[in-house]
Amino acid sequence: MNHHRYLFSSSSHLLESLQSETALKFEIARSGGPGLMVLRSVLLPSLLLLPQQPPHVARRHSPCVRCHVSDSSAVDVIVVGGGHAGVEAAAAAARAGAATVLVTQRIDTIGEMSCNPSIGGIGKGHLVREVDALDGIMGRAIDQGGIHFRMLNRRKGPAVQGPRAQADRELYRAAVREAILAVPGLRVHEASVEDLIVERLPDGSSRVGGIVTGDGERLLAPRVVLTTGTFLRGVVHVGRTSRPAGRFTRAKNSERSDEIEPPATALATTLHELGLPLGRLKTGTPARLDGATIDYSKLEAQPSEDPAIPFSYMNEGGTVAQAHRLITCHKTYTTAATHDIVRSNRAKLPAYESGGGKGAGPRYCPSLFSKVERFPQRESHIVWLEPEGLSCHTSLVYPNGISSAFELDVQQQIIASIPGLEHTRIVQPAYDVEYDYVDPRCLTHALEVRQCAGLHLAGQIIGTTGYEEAASLGVVAGANAALAALGKPPLLISRDQGYLGVLVDDLVGRGTQEPYRMFTSRAEYRLLLRADNADTRLTELGRQAGLVGDERYEMLRRKVSAIETGLHSLRSFSLPNKEWAERGFAVKPSGEKRSAEEILSVPNAALEAVELAMAEVPHGWKEGQQPGGAPLPALGRESVEISVKYAKYLERQEKEVERISVNGHARIPGDFDYAAIPCLSTEEVEKLTKRQPATLKDAGDIPGITPKALLYVYSTLSKRRRPELGEPSEAELV
Repeated sequence: MNHHRYLFSSSSHLLESLQSETALKFEIARSGGPGLMVLRSVLLPSLLLLPQQPPHVARRHSPCVRCHVSDSSAVDVIVVGGGHAGVEAAAAAARAGAATVLVTQRIDTIGEMSCNPSIGGIGKGHLVREVDALDGIMGRAIDQGGIHFRMLNRRKGPAVQGPRAQADRELYRAAVREAILAVPGLRVHEASVEDLIVERLPDGSSRVGGIVTGDGERLLAPRVVLTTGTFLRGVVHVGRTSRPAGRFTRAKNSERSDEIEPPATALATTLHELGLPLGRLKTGTPARLDGATIDYSKLEAQPSEDPAIPFSYMNEGGTVAQAHRLITCHKTYTTAATHDIVRSNRAKLPAYESGGGKGAGPRYCPSLFSKVERFPQRESHIVWLEPEGLSCHTSLVYPNGISSAFELDVQQQIIASIPGLEHTRIVQPAYDVEYDYVDPRCLTHALEVRQCAGLHLAGQIIGTTGYEEAASLGVVAGANAALAALGKPPLLISRDQGYLGVLVDDLVGRGTQEPYRMFTSRAEYRLLLRADNADTRLTELGRQAGLVGDERYEMLRRKVSAIETGLHSLRSFSLPNKEWAERGFAVKPSGEKRSAEEILSVPNAALEAVELAMAEVPHGWKEGQQPGGAPLPALGRESVEISVKYAKYLERQEKEVERISVNGHARIPGDFDYAAIPCLSTEEVEKLTKRQPATLKDAGDIPGITPKALLYVYSTLSKRRRPELGEPSEAELV
């Protein structure tokens, strides 16, 4: 067989990078004879390539480089899709040591923010920090491209606070592209993916062997990660007008774009023929507005927090790239007139929104029509006006909160009914996307398809919504694809280790019938899983899996050392209660001494006030303990404060985790009545009753049974033990 080897790339930067490094290798075969067939043909048990006609070497967006390379065994992992999931999957696979190819329809849309130009939020911000702790891209990219930063829920406890940033779309995309092209061992290939190469095994199961592109190229690898987003048999809707597409290309410079990116229709058929359970979901994006036509005098301003708090731990204690150019967002509201327009034009919505169709939309990011229908008593809903770039009054503006894919004339009426937008011009209409997704219950916790070895899925293809969820799943899928290809143990994160673990376990164990969004309320141990400590929770785990580089690992060591130094300083300084009270702390004046650590746990005690006392009262220090500089290092300050203020609660959650781990052997009697435990959900009762697990560990292995449910079962078990019959007491179980 004659093999012809090609390497395709795009953009001058990528081309220069490829020419200066060792070129990636993959084989493209030519036509004729039996061998490994493409799915939808005959599945034959061989990993040889079918000969075929030579592919087109020209690309709309890319030059071609022909390279002298070795065989395709040099490729370990192929990642399909250049969105947030695909970028993180490809980068994670390469960091783990796998030779990786990222295949995307258009290299110039890598890192594109298809919907809201923001990163983070409640629960979502935690995910970004965890991706960053594993040396991912998203946190560093938003620190480069972010132009408006806020910590949400700041008035509440640290467990539910979430960092969020508004991005300049171009800066963010540029940061992602720069990062992905700099990853050693990763190559980017511009092509549409039409099919999978699959081998049927003797036991009836399947194994993936690579992909087939739209040009007929066959790229071989033992592991493939699909991150197709909304492109899987995607259809875009504006009113009752529909077109097959994954999305519209983004409008630029206040000019409308009618160009679409085509859907992955053939690939959806392939997944169906593999026997994967497919469903239908939908998402939507609001109209883009001309910022120059908005009357900002009628709006409420929301400036960025300054100084901005970075997302990436690599920038902790420092600042963000655009710190000198932070912008102001604005807030307005819908009106009764807005709601009347929405109700009276129901029939002009896409079929699934107004009563027909199959695509279930996101519960927690609903369309304006859904809000008006669900909450008829509400007279108004908030609309956040978020500039998409640094030229905040002349660039496009994203009106967050009013997505609904009405016909264009109705959209214009809705916009004109909102204060400040009476004369605002719509540049790009709102639209919805309806698409296929795979029920994630067919996956393992490594995000590998059970009935097709080597095939991993991540992002919206398994039912999530949002950039952050997609990026998180991408890291998990990409890392595990690489580790499996290299014969190494998988990277499995539990629910008590991270929101990544909660996300994967929820999807794999429970599935979803609507786009899944992360919230802090989904995590049982959210006080342990804070946004400030993702690195101390996960970076060591990532290091063991080969994901974390030396620079980040050194940063973790510095932070851990700084936290220890800070805690030591707090324990080395003490004053009588009388002096603490004179400084405004809520303690009874007395001669009894309290350390700075103890006083910090007093209600309403601020770390800044404690530090001020430590700086101004030299006699409070133990001999030889007063530091030469600031009382506490800048690095890790937040973690120090939280670990002191919430020490008792943290200890309680840690004991809960340990209790379940230690007592997995506890036996569950056959007559155990799960329905009698009021804290268990109906779903949990049904699963436990049906499976009848013999031990607590067996119960934990049932998909959808959470650690909190196990704790309830354990607590009930321990109360019914009878020592007089030789059964252990609760104390003995613990």
